[in-house]
Amino acid sequence: MSDVARDNLPEEILTIARLGARGDGLSEDGLPVPGALPGERVRVHRGDRIGTLVAVEEASPERIAPFCPYFSACGGCAVQHLAPDPYAAWKRGIVGGALAQARIETELRPLVDARGTGRRRITLHVREIEGRAEAGLMEARSHALVAIEHCPITVPGLHRAPAVAEALAAPLGHGRKPLDVAATATATGLDIDIRGHGPVSEGVRGVLTRLAGELDLARLSLHGDVVVERRPPAVGEGPARRVPPSGGFLQATQAGEAALTALVLEAMDEGKARVRRVADLFCGSGPFALTLAAGGREVHAVEGEAAAITALTRAYRAGAGFARITAEARDLFRRPLLGPELDALDAVVFDPPRAGAEAQVRRIAESKVPLVVGVACDPGTFTRDAATLIAGGYRLERVTPVDQFAWSAHVELVGVFRKDARKPAGRTLRRPR
Repeated sequence: MSDVARDNLPEEILTIARLGARGDGLSEDGLPVPGALPGERVRVHRGDRIGTLVAVEEASPERIAPFCPYFSACGGCAVQHLAPDPYAAWKRGIVGGALAQARIETELRPLVDARGTGRRRITLHVREIEGRAEAGLMEARSHALVAIEHCPITVPGLHRAPAVAEALAAPLGHGRKPLDVAATATATGLDIDIRGHGPVSEGVRGVLTRLAGELDLARLSLHGDVVVERRPPAVGEGPARRVPPSGGFLQATQAGEAALTALVLEAMDEGKARVRRVADLFCGSGPFALTLAAGGREVHAVEGEAAAITALTRAYRAGAGFARITAEARDLFRRPLLGPELDALDAVVFDPPRAGAEAQVRRIAESKVPLVVGVACDPGTFTRDAATLIAGGYRLERVTPVDQFAWSAHVELVGVFRKDARKPAGRTLRRPR
């Protein structure tokens, strides 16, 4: 919205009643006001669906100064202005609210802080502005670019990523055709994947190869197609060290990957029964599978992306001391593991994308697997899948929220399910409503 259009909106004083799930302050009549906090009296321009904060007339004692110069312009962070304790309560409350809405009762543990030293990956947008390439992030609720020098919530190795993105845009038209540049900080340097341009000539690939050397990149790719790999871009620690495919999925922070893995291992180590055989579903490049196998457990790892399975297999073969890992490229949305495959297992771990694992979870619910650990990045789809497992005779013992997307409305979680021996397995389940 332009400044002129915003200035023509009605202006009024509102009291903020609570903080919404997106981090917006919600007025007493439910109007979202980004940047406002509960208990504040604020002056806003009222739009049809959202209010624009003009001034804070009475500030909350929980308001603090945001540390990022781009906060409120960039759409990445929502609540840098909220003090740490109420911030943690709000983040945990997002998960608690989803469970309550689904009428699922369980132990909700305290929020795990998994920010670590910062995010290890970022996707920058490159656009031509006044004849030159500018790299940055998008405004909140807008396609307008906010050019940045660096993102303060990323690890130091990513601070030069905007300058790198602008340099790489030169042989691709300086952003006249919008580009998305995914940058990952690895143990051996930056791993860059450029998307949005399409196929390029051999001459352009040669220029990009030269630039990758001048910029000292570990790897440079176009739409996942490797242009040059000067050093294998390794991520992870200990047995989970691996080289993911270019542009492939990766947890946002190293601390987040470690925290999620620790929670998975905690569940495996509990109880009297020895967990020996595990399926790691939606395994990505294998951080859980590799760590589980390093602990002596046999793992069957399944992922829809063949390149991720290749990365896992290479890490497994290059390591030492692993128990057996079998790996399979398989679309679990269309071809979920079935009863005979599941019933031979002691445990299942599933970590699906934001859409959840509905088809696979229905098969797990019909199985005899005694332990299921669900890792999720969306509390809503997690509660849907949890309801299916509970209907199939599982008990949700606990849920742990994990905060690796700090200052945003996104939250990870790990839920631990155990089969209730008193309830029969193997029955056909109705789709939960």
